[in-house]
Amino acid sequence: MLGVFISISLNSFSQNADVFQPDSIKKEIDAVQIHSSLQIDGLLNEPEWKLAKPSPRFVEIEPVQGTAPGEETDVKVLYNRQYLYFGIFAHDSLGKKAIRSTDFLRDFDDKSRDLVGIALDCFNDQRNAMAFVTDPYGVQRDLLSFDDLYYDVDWNGLWKVRTNRTDSGWTAEIAIPWQTLRYPNKADSVQSWGLSIYRNRRLTNEITSFSPYPRAFTSLRMNYAGILKNLEPPPAKTNIRFEPYVLSSYDHYRGFDSSVKVSKTNFKAGGDLKWAIDPNSVLDLTVNTDFAQADVDQQVNNVTRFSVFFPEKRQFFLENASLFGVGVSQSADGSGGQMHIQPFFSRSIGLDSLGNPIPIDGGARFVHRSNKTNYGAIAMRQRASDNSPATNFFVGRYSENIGANNRLGGLVTVKNEPGNTNIVSTIDGFFRLGETNSVNTLLMHSDNSQKGKSGAAGIAQIFHSTNHMKIWLTQSYVSKDFDPEMGFVSRNDVIGTTPGMNWYYRGKRLPFKKILRAFEPGFLPEFYWQASTGKSIERTFTLFPVWLNFQSGAYFGYAVAPAYQRLTEPFEPLGVTIAPGSYYFTNQQIYLTSDPSRIISLAGVYTWGPYFNGKLNSGNWTLQFAPIPQMSFSAIFNRNHFMKVGEQFTSQTIDLYGVQARLALNPRIQLNGFYQKNTANKADNYNIRLSWEYQPLSYIYLVLNHYGFTNIQSKTQAEDHAIAKISFLKQL
Repeated sequence: MLGVFISISLNSFSQNADVFQPDSIKKEIDAVQIHSSLQIDGLLNEPEWKLAKPSPRFVEIEPVQGTAPGEETDVKVLYNRQYLYFGIFAHDSLGKKAIRSTDFLRDFDDKSRDLVGIALDCFNDQRNAMAFVTDPYGVQRDLLSFDDLYYDVDWNGLWKVRTNRTDSGWTAEIAIPWQTLRYPNKADSVQSWGLSIYRNRRLTNEITSFSPYPRAFTSLRMNYAGILKNLEPPPAKTNIRFEPYVLSSYDHYRGFDSSVKVSKTNFKAGGDLKWAIDPNSVLDLTVNTDFAQADVDQQVNNVTRFSVFFPEKRQFFLENASLFGVGVSQSADGSGGQMHIQPFFSRSIGLDSLGNPIPIDGGARFVHRSNKTNYGAIAMRQRASDNSPATNFFVGRYSENIGANNRLGGLVTVKNEPGNTNIVSTIDGFFRLGETNSVNTLLMHSDNSQKGKSGAAGIAQIFHSTNHMKIWLTQSYVSKDFDPEMGFVSRNDVIGTTPGMNWYYRGKRLPFKKILRAFEPGFLPEFYWQASTGKSIERTFTLFPVWLNFQSGAYFGYAVAPAYQRLTEPFEPLGVTIAPGSYYFTNQQIYLTSDPSRIISLAGVYTWGPYFNGKLNSGNWTLQFAPIPQMSFSAIFNRNHFMKVGEQFTSQTIDLYGVQARLALNPRIQLNGFYQKNTANKADNYNIRLSWEYQPLSYIYLVLNHYGFTNIQSKTQAEDHAIAKISFLKQL
């Protein structure tokens, strides 16, 4: 099978006219130096803007690659000794009536609104980029991109944007401090940087770009970027960012035994320091680290045999996560592969197995990135708590860029606590075989001193992507004793094989082209064997005969999934006990979402049919109401209805439902919260957070958290937490 897929991806489809090579003649924008400061108000009415040269015409990427845009976009670039300025005017014949935006969430979903984005490749390595994105209301989204493969989406740079909406379009005025950027430190030199600028006009779901790139990729594939010319940035100077905080909290517990204090009040102070040692190297220090304002994990009812992967949400660990977060999912398109392997997962630090915080005394992170090498290290000290001893964590990372698009690297993690040391060593590689083919690999070994056991794991993935199809094959192996205590693995003692294919058809025979953009059927089989015995334990043949993508951004999909499961031990999804044995069943699935940019939108997945020895109907639905960007409400409902399942032929219904709300005066003052109720354990929890960014990246937070549940002794327990926190950012 591997040979067949390699042959198909490297030979049969390698000649694809729509996936063109980067143009040797790049589009250019001239930056103009000024000697005054601009008022950032979104109006572009200062006389200095008249000095800027107009940008070349944008080109359409979606829906018709390479054609003229339906709406034009103008870009101007100025700079002085403090800031790099961008002035962008997004023309729109319908003016304000065309603008779509659903909320004021920073790092927003880029499919839900109008936006313009800027990506800068300051070192011209055609691999790395700093991206700054905004919508018509000045909401910010920023990220770091590496090889258009790994992304630090939660990196928050220091920059300012204001916007203005008119009857002929909308304007974004952006000021990026030089200290936020990383660029060659060449005094009195004229520099040219890679530049990508793209726009999404959400009403028509039209994506246009300053520099053309194939529809199969994103605007962050920087070898397709244009050029920003005639820059004379100031020499790098001392660049230290200090962010202290103070915090007061009140905790109250009900229904716990006498060892738990009913209520207590705490005061805490600490902070972070970021030192950009040079354009390539950054040192971060943290003392008495706190994440009180981080989003709380929401409950999930899992009916699969694989562990749920909860993403990291804490800012210190999110930044530069792409360097340390080496990992591969079983499904290359992110659409349902169950296996996920990651040798280092930052949630192993400062959180217990239930997601409850464990105090962190402090730590440090050093990162160096250049055209040839990337390396870094993290060292953290976790304080002793009632349930865990004081623990030291270390992760070291090194990778070497080979040629224009390839990389080899290694990673080691060490978790040390009294009586035990866990060490995981990893070798990884990424190889881009032309524009349309890539290979991603990991090989890992774990050693646990206390248990006296060692284990191994590996995963390799070949991926072929064009405008017309995606084909992949993933092969994974996890031994029975593989134990990455600082990482994540979905399941042990397993061998997995997952090929897959999605076909994208937009041809002349596609009906209803005014509303239908593409017909995209797919086939996603998954095969798993028990590694210790070689016996088949699971196989699923998920076929998507129907997947429709609409011009509005909505989609509808139908799947049928014949499955085989062999249980070697009892399996208990949501309290239903299923006996060991072999099971054959076929279920059906519907996936749908309406236009996510509209005032009212619906998204959901519904699965029905046989489940082991009985039946299970499962649905997960989200209804959003966003009458104006300042107000957004969501209702979430998940239901699992078991019918005569398991040893006791159990019939029961488990519901998980909740509401979310986000209210904002502007992108800097927001109140948001959610409430969830789970009938599985009568758990209810809520999180309410008021945040005020009173100056760039300096915040005041007021947070209320509640979690109540019924324990295994049928006793009701609850805990409440009230937190007030203020942080202040000072850049030197």
